[in-house]
Amino acid sequence: MKYQELKEIKNKLRANTTKSEELLWKHIRKRQLLGRKFIRQHVIVYESYNDEYFFFIPDFYCDAEKLALELDGKIHDFTKNKDGKRDEILRSQRIQVIRIKNEELDNIEKVKEKIISNFQLDNNNPIFHR
Repeated sequence: MKYQELKEIKNKLRANTTKSEELLWKHIRKRQLLGRKFIRQHVIVYESYNDEYFFFIPDFYCDAEKLALELDGKIHDFTKNKDGKRDEILRSQRIQVIRIKNEELDNIEKVKEKIISNFQLDNNNPIFHR
């Protein structure tokens, strides 16, 4: 896929966010989780050849933590193999993936704790303390 096509896909995803994505975004945007910056639908290119890019676009991504957040609705019950392969490729890029079922968002505080528990806390930087 060409770079311009990647941008179009990313923009389409951003324009069509789900209610679950909107809910989580309210709680993680603007560095609300221990100062970490999350980006919505950030393109992660894991391989390129000439002008062709192979990529994934997680729901949310924190570059400082190399952490991708994926919200899983019912459709993911049928895409477990594909999701597993995708997660494996991201892990090979040293990106950790946290999968969050949409139902988990009913307890947003627990979801935030789950995300924070995967941060690499830096004891020398006060912004990174719990």
